[in-house]
This record gives sequence, structure tokens and C-alpha cells, in this order.
Amino acid sequence: MDTSTSVALEPLLSFLAFSLSKIESGFYRIPGSAVVARYVKSSHQNDPGRTILELILVIFAIRTLLQSRTRTDRSGKHFIKFSEKEIDELVDEWVPEPLVQPLSEWEQKDLSSVPVIAGPNGPKPKLLATGKIVTNLASFNFAGLAGNEKVKERALETLQKYGLGSCGPPGFYGTIDVHLDLERDIAEFLGTEASILYSQGFSTISSVIPAFCKRGDIIVADRSVNFAIQKGILISRSTVRWFDHNDLKSLEDTLISVEKERKKRKGPLTRRFIITEGIFERDGEMVDLPKLVELKLKYKYRLILDESISFGTMGRTGRGLTELYNVPASQIDMLVGSVANGLCSAGGFCAGSAIVVDHQRINGTSFVFSASMPALLATSGSEAITFLRNNPSVLLNLQDNIRAIRAVLEKTEGITLLGHRASPIIHFCLRTQQQSLPASQSTYDYEAEERILQDIVDDSIANGVLLTRAKHLRGQEMVESRPTIRIAATAALTRKEVEKAAGVVKASVTRILGKRR
Repeated sequence: MDTSTSVALEPLLSFLAFSLSKIESGFYRIPGSAVVARYVKSSHQNDPGRTILELILVIFAIRTLLQSRTRTDRSGKHFIKFSEKEIDELVDEWVPEPLVQPLSEWEQKDLSSVPVIAGPNGPKPKLLATGKIVTNLASFNFAGLAGNEKVKERALETLQKYGLGSCGPPGFYGTIDVHLDLERDIAEFLGTEASILYSQGFSTISSVIPAFCKRGDIIVADRSVNFAIQKGILISRSTVRWFDHNDLKSLEDTLISVEKERKKRKGPLTRRFIITEGIFERDGEMVDLPKLVELKLKYKYRLILDESISFGTMGRTGRGLTELYNVPASQIDMLVGSVANGLCSAGGFCAGSAIVVDHQRINGTSFVFSASMPALLATSGSEAITFLRNNPSVLLNLQDNIRAIRAVLEKTEGITLLGHRASPIIHFCLRTQQQSLPASQSTYDYEAEERILQDIVDDSIANGVLLTRAKHLRGQEMVESRPTIRIAATAALTRKEVEKAAGVVKASVTRILGKRR
């Protein structure tokens, strides 16, 4: 009986063996199949239960893909049927909710007070509302490159050759020779191996940070870093430790405490980063770069330095804090700067080693997914670097104008100047008995102080000097700053012109504060 059964099943078994042999040979022809086979064998040998679990997951995934994506009742038996009249009535009654909250009276006034410039921006623009020529102390035109004739000439040549937009991301077909030229010019200018261009200034640092910092990594950052850095840190999902604003003693204490925590819980070594700004956009303070590099090397951290304000303004030829403090740029792991601020073009860059730069070409989200900057702006950036190299006296004029502005405003009653004395952005706030924010911020009237500062801005504009309040996103930033007025110094004006403009600001402060006494 058994023999006859075996003889009957033999053709079937032979067919199954032949089929399995064919399937196996076909499987091994697929590239990478040997790796998969090795993984399955070793996984089953070490943990047979895992093989069963993975098989169940594969079956579940296939079933999920094959089943209908919706569970709607296709027959329509349970649908409520409305007449045409009822549908019209429901549509008429429906009132959509607003996409955003309506502006308050103060916000509407603040928005309407923003001046509009007619024609090109520069050191002496014309206001659209009044047709009046004003002295511009609001725009970031530090080296006076806005309206530079040589830069405009080269930009027009590029526009005629390449057209306006790039129409694609850099990694696809958005990169042309002028983009590569600017990357090479920035790297040579700063003394780094390479650099990479980003088409938007804000998204530069907020893309650089998550390109290197991941979940489980440690970030030690200044509490008062700008909003773009805050967003980059948030996106990275790293573990963050904050140190007091521009306080390197607090930074060292934080670095020590991080290492103590790691040893206490016997955690593994992870990637660790220090993130700060060269000159802080929030208040104009300047970091002590040599001491910062010393701490970075001592505690074995990587340094991400945002030089969006100091690049193009500090040092003999505008190379930033590395030139000012004579620190090799190779000591900064990721040196981030703004092509928009320092070179009066657009976008930003990250300079460093070739490995650091190449990594971002695949992992920098803004680089990968955003269209590259227009070719004419890349040419403008390269021409601006040539200008800074050939005209170092421009930055001497800038520092001279900074000193002139501060000399006038330091004598003004009722205000306090903030920031480093060499910073091209000068903030001042109203002088009160308590300069720092109160512990309970609910008792502090931001809007009242902002209204006073806005009155000073409006009065200055009416008298021929364009100013602006420092704008912040209240409720979204790490630290709520005191409201300030921000002055942007420029080398495009003479010392006599900036002294006169500073005198107008001083008179406006005296006039507005005098009315409120």
C-alpha cells in the first residue's frame, strides 16, 4: 500500500522539486539576492521565532496593499439624500472659519506703518508714500554693495546669457558654471576646502543642522540664537542643552555637565555639537571665537558657527571672525554665512571640509529640494567677493561709521545701546530700572514698549532717516527679547552723513520720550 502511494506521488514530488529549483535559480539571478538569502538563513538560525514574525509582517503588508483603500459604502444605501433646494440652503448657511486670526488694532497699525520704497534700494532710497529721499539705516547694506555699478553690469551680462530662473534644484539640472564659480570663490576667500550654496538665507542654517545632527546626538547651543537656528535644532530632534547668552563660562559648565551625565548613566559616546552665532542677530553681541575654539577642542565637540552678520563685515577684507581673530577657518567644522547680508545678493552658504560639503549635497534638505538661486545672483556674489578683496578700505569706512553712530547715540538719554562696539548692527532699547525681562513675563507690557519704539521709528522716517524695530515671533521663539530698534550701519554713507542721521534719531528719541514724561 505504502509503495503504491509513493509511486503515485513521485511525479508530483518531482514536479515540486523541479519548480523549487527553477524558483531558486531565478531568485539568485536577481542582484542582491545572495545578501537577502544570507540574512534569512542567519536570522532563522539565530532566532526562528523572528522568521515567523517577519513572515507574518510580509503577509500583512501584502494584504494591506491589495485590499481597497477606502471602506465607503459603494451602494449608497446609508447615504443621506438631499434635494437640490436643501443643498443650496446648506451651502448658503455655511460660513468658513478664517485661516488665521484677525489682526489686532496694534498689528494693523504696525503693518500699515511699514514704508514702501519706490525704485531700487540703497543708501538713499525714495519712499513711495511721500516721494521723499531718506537715509537708509534699516537695510543690511554693510559694505555698500547695493547698487554697485560693476556688480549690476556683471549681473546684466549673466541675465542676458542664462535668463532669470534656474528652474530646478542644484542636484538635478539647476547647477551651472556660475554657481560652481561662487562656491569656489567662497571657499578660496575663507580658506576652506569647499563650500556649498543654498538659495535661501533662512533655510541655510536650518538645513545644515539636521543634515548632521540626528536623534540621540547632543547639541549645546546659545539661548539667544536666531529663529532659523532654533528651527534647525527642532527639526534635528537631537538632545539639546542650552547655555547662557554669549557666556563661555556657562558653555564650559554645560559641556562638563553633559559628560558627567553620560558617565553616570554609562551611555555611549555620540556626536556632539556646539551651535552659536558669530555676531548675534538678536542684539549685536560678538562671540569670543578663540576661546570658543579652545573649548570645542578641549571637550571634543564639532562647531557649527553662523556668521550671517559677521561675514562680509568683520576682518580686514570681510572674511568674518576667523580673519578678525586670526583663527584658521579649518578649526570651524561648519561655517555658515549669508550671501544676502554680506554680499548683497541672495541665499547662503556652508563652508568646511570637502566631506562636510559633499554630505550636504545629499542630506541638506533645502539644497536637495529647492530650486537653485538665479544665475545673475550667483554672479553678483562672486563680483562682491572680488570687490571686498580689492577694496579693504570699505570695511574701515564701515567701522568708522559704526563708531560715529554709537558716539552720538551713547549720549542720548532714555535709551541703552546693546551689542559689541564693532558690530554693524546696533540695537537700542528703552532705559528702565530693570534692563532684563522680569521673571514673570506676564507682568511685562511688550506692546506698550513696542508702541513707543514705533513712534520713534515713525518720527525718524518723517525727518528723513529710515529705521526699523527688531521684529520677533512672540510665542514661537526660545527667549522673549526686549523690544529694540535696530540700526544697520553701512559703508555707503560718509561719516558726516551718518553723524547727521544719528543726530536725527537722537532728536526723535528725545522728542518722543519727552512727550511721555
